[in-house]
Amino acid sequence: MNSDDIGEPGSQIKAVRLPPMAALRCFDAAARLESFSRAADALHLTHGAISRAVRLVEDELGVALFERRSRRVFLTDAGRKLATAVRKGFGLVEAAVREIRQEVRVPALVVSCEPTLLMRWLIPRLPDFQGRHPDVPVHLVAGGGPVALGRGIDLAVRRNDFVQADAVHATPLFRERTGPVCRVDKLESFFERSETGSRPELSADAVLLHSRSRPDAWETWAGHADCHMFGRRSQSFEHFYISLQAAVAGIGVAIGPWQLVRDDIDSGILTAPMGFNEDGTAYQLLAPAPIVEGSPQAKLRDWLLEAAI
Repeated sequence: MNSDDIGEPGSQIKAVRLPPMAALRCFDAAARLESFSRAADALHLTHGAISRAVRLVEDELGVALFERRSRRVFLTDAGRKLATAVRKGFGLVEAAVREIRQEVRVPALVVSCEPTLLMRWLIPRLPDFQGRHPDVPVHLVAGGGPVALGRGIDLAVRRNDFVQADAVHATPLFRERTGPVCRVDKLESFFERSETGSRPELSADAVLLHSRSRPDAWETWAGHADCHMFGRRSQSFEHFYISLQAAVAGIGVAIGPWQLVRDDIDSGILTAPMGFNEDGTAYQLLAPAPIVEGSPQAKLRDWLLEAAI
Protein backbone atom coordinates (compact mmCIF):
# COMPACT_ATOMS: atom_id res chain seq x y z
CA MET A 1 0.00 0.00 0.00
CA ASN A 2 1.35 3.44 -0.91
CA SER A 3 1.91 5.51 2.23
CA ASP A 4 0.93 8.63 0.31
CA ASP A 5 -2.58 7.36 -0.38
CA ILE A 6 -5.44 8.86 1.63
CA GLY A 7 -8.62 6.92 2.38
CA GLU A 8 -9.63 3.30 2.77
CA PRO A 9 -8.73 0.72 0.13
CA GLY A 10 -11.30 0.81 -2.66
CA SER A 11 -12.41 4.33 -1.78
CA GLN A 12 -13.25 6.70 -4.64
CA ILE A 13 -11.25 9.41 -2.83
CA LYS A 14 -7.59 9.05 -3.73
CA ALA A 15 -4.88 11.70 -3.34
CA VAL A 16 -2.71 12.72 -6.24
CA ARG A 17 0.94 12.13 -5.50
CA LEU A 18 2.64 15.50 -5.25
CA PRO A 19 6.31 16.38 -5.55
CA PRO A 20 7.94 17.43 -2.25
CA MET A 21 6.95 20.96 -1.13
CA ALA A 22 10.59 22.03 -0.79
CA ALA A 23 11.25 21.03 -4.39
CA LEU A 24 8.15 22.92 -5.55
CA ARG A 25 9.40 26.01 -3.71
CA CYS A 26 12.69 25.79 -5.62
CA PHE A 27 10.80 25.30 -8.89
CA ASP A 28 8.59 28.32 -8.13
CA ALA A 29 11.63 30.56 -7.53
CA ALA A 30 13.35 29.33 -10.71
CA ALA A 31 10.15 29.86 -12.72
CA ARG A 32 9.63 33.40 -11.43
CA LEU A 33 13.23 34.46 -11.90
CA GLU A 34 13.91 32.37 -15.03
CA SER A 35 17.31 31.56 -13.58
CA PHE A 36 18.62 28.79 -11.36
CA SER A 37 21.40 31.06 -10.10
CA ARG A 38 19.07 33.88 -9.08
CA ALA A 39 16.67 31.37 -7.52
CA ALA A 40 19.58 29.99 -5.50
CA ASP A 41 20.47 33.48 -4.28
CA ALA A 42 16.85 34.25 -3.37
CA LEU A 43 16.46 31.04 -1.34
CA HIS A 44 20.03 31.08 0.06
CA LEU A 45 20.80 27.76 -1.60
CA THR A 46 23.39 26.59 -4.11
CA HIS A 47 22.85 26.43 -7.86
CA GLY A 48 23.20 22.66 -7.62
CA ALA A 49 20.47 22.40 -4.98
CA ILE A 50 18.02 24.27 -7.23
CA SER A 51 18.94 22.14 -10.22
CA ARG A 52 18.45 18.90 -8.26
CA ALA A 53 15.10 20.08 -6.87
CA VAL A 54 13.79 20.98 -10.34
CA ARG A 55 15.03 17.64 -11.70
CA LEU A 56 13.16 15.87 -8.88
CA VAL A 57 9.89 17.59 -9.85
CA GLU A 58 10.46 16.75 -13.50
CA ASP A 59 11.12 13.10 -12.65
CA GLU A 60 7.97 12.97 -10.52
CA LEU A 61 5.86 14.35 -13.38
CA GLY A 62 7.73 12.64 -16.20
CA VAL A 63 7.99 15.81 -18.24
CA ALA A 64 10.51 18.59 -18.80
CA LEU A 65 9.57 21.86 -17.11
CA PHE A 66 12.40 23.99 -18.50
CA GLU A 67 14.21 24.28 -21.77
CA ARG A 68 17.88 24.72 -21.00
CA ARG A 69 19.67 26.90 -23.52
CA SER A 70 23.25 27.79 -22.79
CA ARG A 71 23.16 29.47 -19.35
CA ARG A 72 19.46 30.42 -19.47
CA VAL A 73 16.29 28.43 -18.78
CA PHE A 74 12.82 28.87 -20.28
CA LEU A 75 9.56 27.34 -19.10
CA THR A 76 7.93 24.73 -21.28
CA ASP A 77 4.14 24.62 -21.69
CA ALA A 78 3.97 22.13 -18.82
CA GLY A 79 6.28 24.31 -16.79
CA ARG A 80 4.09 27.37 -17.28
CA LYS A 81 0.98 25.42 -16.27
CA LEU A 82 2.64 24.12 -13.10
CA ALA A 83 4.21 27.50 -12.28
CA THR A 84 0.79 29.21 -12.40
CA ALA A 85 -0.75 26.59 -10.11
CA VAL A 86 2.16 26.54 -7.68
CA ARG A 87 2.21 30.35 -7.45
CA LYS A 88 -1.52 30.44 -6.67
CA GLY A 89 -1.20 27.62 -4.17
CA PHE A 90 1.68 29.15 -2.25
CA GLY A 91 -0.13 32.50 -2.33
CA LEU A 92 -3.24 30.99 -0.74
CA VAL A 93 -1.19 29.22 1.92
CA GLU A 94 0.80 32.37 2.75
CA ALA A 95 -2.38 34.46 2.98
CA ALA A 96 -4.00 31.92 5.31
CA VAL A 97 -0.90 31.74 7.52
CA ARG A 98 -0.72 35.53 7.70
CA GLU A 99 -4.40 35.78 8.64
CA ILE A 100 -4.14 33.07 11.29
CA ARG A 101 -1.10 34.72 12.86
CA GLN A 102 -2.89 38.06 13.01
CA GLU A 103 -5.88 36.44 14.68
CA VAL A 104 -3.84 34.74 17.41
CA ARG A 105 -1.40 37.60 17.98
CA VAL A 106 -2.03 39.38 21.28
CA PRO A 107 -2.66 43.06 20.54
CA ALA A 108 -0.13 45.39 22.11
CA LEU A 109 -1.17 47.59 25.01
CA VAL A 110 -0.78 51.13 23.69
CA VAL A 111 0.43 53.46 26.43
CA SER A 112 0.89 57.20 26.00
CA CYS A 113 3.40 58.86 28.32
CA GLU A 114 4.80 62.35 28.69
CA PRO A 115 8.03 62.48 26.63
CA THR A 116 10.58 63.25 29.36
CA LEU A 117 9.10 60.71 31.78
CA LEU A 118 9.00 58.22 28.93
CA MET A 119 12.67 58.62 28.02
CA ARG A 120 14.23 59.08 31.45
CA TRP A 121 12.06 56.84 33.65
CA LEU A 122 9.70 54.46 31.86
CA ILE A 123 11.84 53.10 29.01
CA PRO A 124 14.87 52.28 31.23
CA ARG A 125 12.55 50.22 33.47
CA LEU A 126 10.47 48.57 30.77
CA PRO A 127 12.73 45.50 30.35
CA ASP A 128 11.83 44.54 33.91
CA PHE A 129 8.12 44.54 33.02
CA GLN A 130 8.75 42.59 29.83
CA GLY A 131 10.73 40.01 31.78
CA ARG A 132 7.91 39.56 34.27
CA HIS A 133 5.07 39.68 31.73
CA PRO A 134 6.28 38.45 28.32
CA ASP A 135 2.62 37.80 27.45
CA VAL A 136 1.77 41.52 27.61
CA PRO A 137 3.28 43.41 24.65
CA VAL A 138 3.46 47.16 25.21
CA HIS A 139 3.65 49.86 22.56
CA LEU A 140 4.79 53.23 23.93
CA VAL A 141 3.94 56.57 22.38
CA ALA A 142 5.04 60.02 23.51
CA GLY A 143 2.33 62.53 24.29
CA GLY A 144 1.31 65.19 26.77
CA GLY A 145 -1.81 66.98 27.95
CA PRO A 146 -5.39 65.78 27.38
CA VAL A 147 -5.65 62.39 25.71
CA ALA A 148 -8.51 60.65 23.88
CA LEU A 149 -8.49 57.23 25.49
CA GLY A 150 -10.03 54.33 23.62
CA ARG A 151 -9.13 55.81 20.22
CA GLY A 152 -5.94 53.92 19.65
CA ILE A 153 -4.65 54.71 23.16
CA ASP A 154 -5.39 52.19 25.93
CA LEU A 155 -3.70 53.92 28.89
CA ALA A 156 -1.90 57.19 29.52
CA VAL A 157 0.56 58.44 32.13
CA ARG A 158 0.06 62.14 32.81
CA ARG A 159 0.85 64.78 35.42
CA ASN A 160 -2.39 66.25 36.76
CA ASP A 161 -1.54 69.82 35.76
CA PHE A 162 -4.38 70.12 33.25
CA VAL A 163 -8.11 69.47 33.01
CA GLN A 164 -8.92 66.13 31.41
CA ALA A 165 -12.05 66.71 29.34
CA ASP A 166 -13.22 63.11 28.97
CA ALA A 167 -14.39 61.02 31.90
CA VAL A 168 -11.51 58.73 32.86
CA HIS A 169 -10.47 56.46 35.69
CA ALA A 170 -7.26 57.71 37.33
CA THR A 171 -4.83 55.70 39.45
CA PRO A 172 -2.34 57.88 41.39
CA LEU A 173 1.24 56.75 40.75
CA PHE A 174 3.50 59.20 42.60
CA ARG A 175 3.65 62.80 43.75
CA GLU A 176 5.89 65.18 41.88
CA ARG A 177 8.94 66.30 43.89
CA THR A 178 11.42 68.70 42.33
CA GLY A 179 14.75 70.29 43.19
CA PRO A 180 17.82 71.91 41.61
CA VAL A 181 20.26 69.38 40.16
CA CYS A 182 23.69 69.74 38.62
CA ARG A 183 26.60 67.63 37.58
CA VAL A 184 28.53 66.36 40.60
CA ASP A 185 31.83 67.94 39.58
CA LYS A 186 30.08 71.32 39.16
CA LEU A 187 28.71 71.41 42.71
CA GLU A 188 31.28 73.86 44.06
CA SER A 189 30.88 76.15 41.04
CA PHE A 190 27.07 76.38 41.19
CA PHE A 191 26.41 76.12 44.94
CA GLU A 192 27.82 77.63 48.11
CA ARG A 193 27.18 77.07 51.76
CA SER A 194 24.59 79.32 53.34
CA GLU A 195 25.41 81.57 56.26
CA THR A 196 23.35 79.37 58.57
CA GLY A 197 25.07 76.26 57.27
CA SER A 198 21.80 74.34 57.02
CA ARG A 199 21.92 73.63 53.29
CA PRO A 200 23.78 74.91 50.21
CA GLU A 201 22.45 77.85 48.24
CA LEU A 202 22.68 78.76 44.59
CA SER A 203 25.86 80.73 43.96
CA ALA A 204 26.02 83.92 41.94
CA ASP A 205 27.78 81.97 39.17
CA ALA A 206 25.02 79.39 38.82
CA VAL A 207 23.50 79.13 35.34
CA LEU A 208 19.79 78.36 35.61
CA LEU A 209 18.54 76.03 32.90
CA HIS A 210 14.98 76.69 31.69
CA SER A 211 12.75 74.96 29.15
CA ARG A 212 9.81 76.14 27.08
CA SER A 213 7.80 73.01 27.81
CA ARG A 214 7.97 73.71 31.58
CA PRO A 215 8.57 77.47 31.68
CA ASP A 216 7.43 77.85 35.30
CA ALA A 217 9.56 75.03 36.75
CA TRP A 218 12.01 77.33 38.56
CA GLU A 219 9.33 79.72 39.82
CA THR A 220 7.20 76.87 41.14
CA TRP A 221 10.13 75.30 42.95
CA ALA A 222 11.30 78.64 44.38
CA GLY A 223 7.83 79.33 45.73
CA HIS A 224 7.74 76.04 47.65
CA ALA A 225 11.39 76.25 48.74
CA ASP A 226 11.23 79.93 49.77
CA CYS A 227 14.27 80.67 47.65
CA HIS A 228 15.17 83.75 45.61
CA MET A 229 16.89 83.29 42.27
CA PHE A 230 16.95 86.74 40.71
CA GLY A 231 20.02 88.17 38.98
CA ARG A 232 21.57 84.88 37.91
CA ARG A 233 22.51 83.88 34.42
CA SER A 234 20.15 81.56 32.58
CA GLN A 235 19.87 79.50 29.43
CA SER A 236 16.66 78.25 27.84
CA PHE A 237 15.99 75.09 25.85
CA GLU A 238 13.10 73.93 23.72
CA HIS A 239 12.21 70.88 25.79
CA PHE A 240 12.41 69.91 29.45
CA TYR A 241 14.35 66.77 28.57
CA ILE A 242 17.07 68.87 26.95
CA SER A 243 17.45 71.04 30.05
CA LEU A 244 18.09 67.92 32.11
CA GLN A 245 20.64 66.69 29.58
CA ALA A 246 22.31 70.10 29.77
CA ALA A 247 22.63 69.62 33.53
CA VAL A 248 24.19 66.20 32.92
CA ALA A 249 26.65 67.88 30.57
CA GLY A 250 27.62 70.40 33.27
CA ILE A 251 26.20 73.48 31.53
CA GLY A 252 24.18 74.64 34.52
CA VAL A 253 21.55 73.83 37.15
CA ALA A 254 18.17 72.41 36.13
CA ILE A 255 14.99 71.77 38.05
CA GLY A 256 14.89 68.01 38.24
CA PRO A 257 11.84 65.99 39.21
CA TRP A 258 12.93 63.16 41.49
CA GLN A 259 11.70 60.32 39.26
CA LEU A 260 13.40 61.82 36.22
CA VAL A 261 16.83 62.26 37.78
CA ARG A 262 16.95 59.46 40.35
CA ASP A 263 18.95 57.15 38.05
CA ASP A 264 21.57 59.83 37.40
CA ILE A 265 21.78 60.60 41.11
CA ASP A 266 22.11 56.90 42.00
CA SER A 267 24.88 56.52 39.41
CA GLY A 268 26.76 59.56 40.76
CA ILE A 269 26.35 61.77 37.68
CA LEU A 270 23.98 64.35 39.17
CA THR A 271 23.53 65.70 42.67
CA ALA A 272 20.64 67.52 44.33
CA PRO A 273 22.26 69.54 47.14
CA MET A 274 19.02 71.30 48.14
CA GLY A 275 16.85 68.19 48.13
CA PHE A 276 13.38 67.83 46.65
CA ASN A 277 10.06 69.45 47.51
CA GLU A 278 6.55 68.43 46.52
CA ASP A 279 5.06 70.92 44.07
CA GLY A 280 1.42 69.94 44.53
CA THR A 281 1.08 67.87 41.37
CA ALA A 282 1.13 64.11 40.84
CA TYR A 283 1.43 61.59 38.05
CA GLN A 284 -1.53 59.36 37.29
CA LEU A 285 -2.33 56.35 35.15
CA LEU A 286 -5.41 57.22 33.11
CA ALA A 287 -7.78 54.56 31.76
CA PRO A 288 -11.13 54.90 29.97
CA ALA A 289 -12.83 52.74 32.65
CA PRO A 290 -11.98 51.04 35.97
CA ILE A 291 -9.19 48.53 35.37
CA VAL A 292 -10.22 44.87 35.61
CA GLU A 293 -8.05 42.85 37.97
CA GLY A 294 -5.89 40.27 36.20
CA SER A 295 -6.08 42.10 32.88
CA PRO A 296 -3.00 43.31 30.96
CA GLN A 297 -3.89 46.83 32.10
CA ALA A 298 -3.88 45.69 35.74
CA LYS A 299 -0.49 44.01 35.33
CA LEU A 300 1.01 47.22 33.96
CA ARG A 301 -0.68 49.34 36.65
CA ASP A 302 0.67 47.17 39.48
CA TRP A 303 4.15 47.21 37.98
CA LEU A 304 4.08 51.01 37.58
CA LEU A 305 3.09 51.41 41.23
CA GLU A 306 6.00 49.20 42.28
CA ALA A 307 8.47 50.97 39.99
CA ALA A 308 7.45 54.37 41.36
CA ILE A 309 8.50 53.54 44.93
